[in-house]
Order: sequence, then C-alpha cells, then structure tokens
Amino acid sequence: MASSTLKAVRGTRDLLPDQTPLWNRVEATARAVFARYGFGEIRTPVFESTELFARGVGEETDIVSKEMFTWEDRARAASEKAQNLTLRPENTAGVVRAYIEHKLGETGALQKLFYIGPQFRRERPQRGRYRQFWQIGAEVIGPQSSGAESALRDAEILEMLATMLDELGIRGWKLELNSVGNADDRTCYNAALREALQPVKHLMCEDNQRRADLNPLRVLDSKDENDQEIINNLPKIADYLGEESRVHFEQVRAALDACGVPYTINPRLVRGLDYYTRTTFEFTVTTGLGTQNALLGGGRYDGLSEMLGGPRAPGIGFAIGEDRLILTLQAQAEADAAAEGKTLEAPKLDAYVAPLGTAQNPAALKLAHDLRAAGLTVEVGDGSFKLRKSFDNADKVARAIVLVGEDEVANDVFTVKNFAQGEQVKIARAELSTKLR
Repeated sequence: MASSTLKAVRGTRDLLPDQTPLWNRVEATARAVFARYGFGEIRTPVFESTELFARGVGEETDIVSKEMFTWEDRARAASEKAQNLTLRPENTAGVVRAYIEHKLGETGALQKLFYIGPQFRRERPQRGRYRQFWQIGAEVIGPQSSGAESALRDAEILEMLATMLDELGIRGWKLELNSVGNADDRTCYNAALREALQPVKHLMCEDNQRRADLNPLRVLDSKDENDQEIINNLPKIADYLGEESRVHFEQVRAALDACGVPYTINPRLVRGLDYYTRTTFEFTVTTGLGTQNALLGGGRYDGLSEMLGGPRAPGIGFAIGEDRLILTLQAQAEADAAAEGKTLEAPKLDAYVAPLGTAQNPAALKLAHDLRAAGLTVEVGDGSFKLRKSFDNADKVARAIVLVGEDEVANDVFTVKNFAQGEQVKIARAELSTKLR
C-alpha cells in the first residue's frame, strides 16, 4: 500500500523563495529602525518553562488555558524532576525572564531589546493567523532609576513604530491608545465591571460569562458581535484612573502631539494579557486584513518583573504580527498594480550568463563569478541547452542575457540582449558590469 504524501502540519506553512524577499525587506527595515533608536537584538529559546507563561501571561487567559503547546519533559535520571515545557506563545515573558536571569538591571542602564522569531499558539488557523507565526517585537525595561517608567519611553516606542510603518510603506495606519491604570486603578475598575456585568452576563456568550467572574476586564476585549451592545454600556476605565495614572497618560499624549504622531483614544482597548498596566495601544490598518484589522499592539508592564520573581523593573513593549504585516504590504502592492493596470511580477536578476556549448561552461562560470563579485545578481546556464532554451530561461528570471561563445571568450567582448528594450549589443568585459547595472 502506497504511503500518503507528507504535508506541513495544519496551521504551519513553508515560505518559498518567491515569498521570502519581502520578509527579508521587512526584517531589514525593522533592524535598521531599531538600531537608530538604540535597540539591541536578544534571542531567547523557543520553549520555556510552562510556569513562566502561567505566572507572566496569566493562568486565566485564553493563551494559557487553551492555546499553548505544552508537554512534560520526562526526567532522564532519578535525581531529576519532570518539567512542563511550552513552545513560546509570546516573547515578552521570555525577554523579562532573561533580563532577570542575567541580572541586566544591575548595570543600572535602560535595556532596549528587540527580537524577531516564531511564536506558537494552538488556535483556529485563518487568514493571517497561524499556529506557528512570526513576530517582530521590542521591549524597553530597566530599574526605576533608569527612567524606564517615564511616559517619554511610551511615546518614543509609539513614535518609532509610526516611523517604521511609514518606512515600510504601510498606508492608512491608525494608532489606538488607552490607559488601563496601575494595579490599584484596575482593582477598582474590575470591581465596577463585575458589578455591572452581574445582571447581564447570562445574556453573553459562554467565554464572556466565564470572564465576567474570573477577569471582567477581558470582556472588553471580546470580539463576539452579539455582546457588543452590552460591552459598549459598561463603565469606562478613564473614570477610574487615579491621579498618577491620569498624569502619566497626559504626558504620553503630549509627547505624541509634539512629534506629530496621530492617535485615537479607544476606552475599550485593554489588550489580552494580565501583565499590562497604564498605556496600552494597537496599530490598525484599512487594507489587507479585513475586519480583524489589528497589525500590532503592546503596552506598559510595570509589575511583570516582580510577577516572575525579579526586582522592580518597569517596562513597555510591543509585538508585530509579521504574517499580518506581510499580508498588508501584499494587498497594498496588488491594489497599486491594479490601479495602474499592471500585474505584480517578482523582481528579476541583473543577468543570465548563457554558455554556447559545454566547452564554454568554465568561461561562463568565471564570467558569472566576476559579475557577482561586482555586486550583480546573476544566474548561469548550462552549455548543453539549446540557444532557444537559454533565451526562454533567461527571459523568465533576468533582465538581460549574456552569450558566452568561442568568439566572445577569445575577444573578451560579449553579446548582450536586454529583454525590456529588445536590443542586442556587443559589450567589452571591462564595461559589462557597469552596462548591466
């Protein structure tokens, strides 16, 4: 009996060579912007102790209770204990764990860290959402004396994100902003929400009924359409902010106004993780993502280090769903091409070097080597191909074909055809790289 064909696991995918150039451009732009703002890269393990996420993200969150890939790492010896491990569903907890473990706070300096890598959640795969998905994120964290708690850090992160989206060419982004206050503010607000939800929670979906008792703040984050009218009538967090939280939020807004970064206050924006305090934010887009239009989000987490057993270390960070960012860029490019009556095409190589006979293969490879050394992108053919096949192959992948025959090698002058212009010319080896460029 024939075996079935193996395929990628549901919720995962392969990124093929015609797709990865856009991913590389996005990541290169992110790295360049982060460098200008003084961020350094951190790479944490893709799996961590399950306890890290239970304590940091929150045991009652959907992520921890429903979506994590967790397993027991069995003891290898009698002296060892079995350990529960989890593929990371998000990266902030891991970064803060590394901050604590490596005693980065003892330097007294503000730590500005970024990461790019895969995360894992067992959720229903859909457009732009996968079980293995990629995030670009950054965290600013440090001891109180480093200024990590300053509203200036919140505004700087948001201004940096606006800069990065602009440099990537993302159009129509919108920044939504809110403050969820400090721990005391949230305690008062949760009590008010719980009281307001008691008489109406039975009318809500099962998830929101559970949240109404365990963590009513999460009800505000619900996307259930049938519950929106009830949610819109619940108390607003702004009415429960203490003076300290109110002043902090006003300072964030003043700095954004000074930088010319537009934003909208969204009183329902609470984000989905337990560690958030004070500033929370999301960037949304109008193209490519449909109704679930959040592109990235984040917020302040002044108590997360203590939740993980570390010293006081205020922080703020964000995560960009890179899969969703790519979808947005592709949708914009398709819309632009359609408006111009064009179709999207993959970028082509500078040249295709075609040997005229197998005897010219070495000379063709040497020429390709020299052109590549000059910074050009080049494919080299095989002399066993017929001339028509060489032209067909070249036209698919390159802007020009360079013919390498006996006469060309002997005279160091090569026949070059530019496909777009349709012209065929002779070019000396010394000028070839300049002309092809």
